[in-house]
Amino acid sequence: MNSSPPPPPEASGPALLIVDDEALFARAAARHLGRAGYACQVAGSLQEARAQLQRQPPALVLLDMRLPDGHGFELLAAHPPGESPERPTFIMLTAYGELEDAVEAMKLGAADYVKKPVDLDELRLVVEKTLSTAQLRRRVDYSRERSVHALDEVQMLGDSPALRAAREQLEALGRLAPRSGIAPPTVLLLGETGTGKDVAARVLHRSGPLRERPFVQIDCASLPRELIEAELFGHEKGAYTGAQGRRVGLIEAAEDGTVFLDELGELGLELQAKLLNVLERRVVRRVGSVREQPVSARFVAGTNRDLAAMVAAGQFRADLYYRLNVIHVTLPPLRERAGDSLLLARHFALQTARRYGLPDPVLVPEAEAALQRYPWPGNVRELRHLIERAVLLGGGAPLGAACLGLPPADPAADLPAPAATGPASERSLDAMTLDEAERHLIERALARCRGNVSEAARQLGVTRMALRYRIDKLRLGGALPAPP
Repeated sequence: MNSSPPPPPEASGPALLIVDDEALFARAAARHLGRAGYACQVAGSLQEARAQLQRQPPALVLLDMRLPDGHGFELLAAHPPGESPERPTFIMLTAYGELEDAVEAMKLGAADYVKKPVDLDELRLVVEKTLSTAQLRRRVDYSRERSVHALDEVQMLGDSPALRAAREQLEALGRLAPRSGIAPPTVLLLGETGTGKDVAARVLHRSGPLRERPFVQIDCASLPRELIEAELFGHEKGAYTGAQGRRVGLIEAAEDGTVFLDELGELGLELQAKLLNVLERRVVRRVGSVREQPVSARFVAGTNRDLAAMVAAGQFRADLYYRLNVIHVTLPPLRERAGDSLLLARHFALQTARRYGLPDPVLVPEAEAALQRYPWPGNVRELRHLIERAVLLGGGAPLGAACLGLPPADPAADLPAPAATGPASERSLDAMTLDEAERHLIERALARCRGNVSEAARQLGVTRMALRYRIDKLRLGGALPAPP
């Protein structure tokens, strides 16, 4: 039998090959699936099917068991699972009494089977489900491969006692191997922005029996609020406008690996309730579905927010907070990691230079002293970006303090004291503690600049980020003008 005519114009979806010697059924199935958007071809024998597969491999093959020139097993066995990423997915067409053959076909790598006589609407649903599952499997395999490479490279660099303690906690938690049917413990990672909570989550995942399983990172702050529920939990076809097909959510896609919920404090209260249900009952329900899917992944959450304060303010659910806070690891800020800023700077400088084929960089003593003096309000992330910029713009020359663009050691201390204007200003700077003097100088600068942080930072001789850090540390937000 010759291949069928080209599919109708609307058939722009996945390519299907129907291998069946019953011409009426094959053509009817091709027309029905073509109307659903699939690009269908028909082959009436193994020989025609082999030629078609060699010429243009389809996404899916509907394969009859009994054909004029052999058995469908021959074609199935010639394309074993894992052969290549382009291997088509197979669905077997079985007649009454061929159930044992169908079971054997599943062992050989068939995704599913359909019994004849075939209901065409049922066939379309089976094809849709099988292709969706195959696509998800490829996405997860690809993500797993990328994650394995990323996990091999990730490191928590540092020799300070504070970092060593956090790293040892993470590795101990990662080595925990819960019994079958018992959910792994949820871990909460706390720390300022830029302290490396994403790296910590990967170290935890890499340290134990789950290292070969998927690692799915979800940035709760960057997902669009109108789509975050569907991204987390998945959706069924038609669940909302634009939901063209079934989609598995990120939590479900993690399978029995690790889900890292970064910036968890940004989730709204309604989604917090749904997440709590997932953690408590270990099931997830896709948007638009009435069925629940089991969840076996380990959950790791990270935030730079004060969740206890958010609970008191009614911005975070208390029950979810207590559920998450069973085991927590606090990542120290860089300013509390004595010596680590220099170690990290050397590592990032060498890494950047080798990535771009530049000479190995050298930090001069003045630059090293400046790196160790600076408080790093943006933590490791700020340090990394600063070093990368300095290396790329340095042209291979030794990196001096000027290349880094960091402020002097204590520029505020050298500024003249402003004129006294109130009871708090009547005291001499000599009679103040360091915190009191710093607070006094910043308040005066902000008052002079009418709350303009950039101008106040210029007058104080510090960077805007450094001044922002001091404002937050001293809780001087009230010194800033209210937003319009």
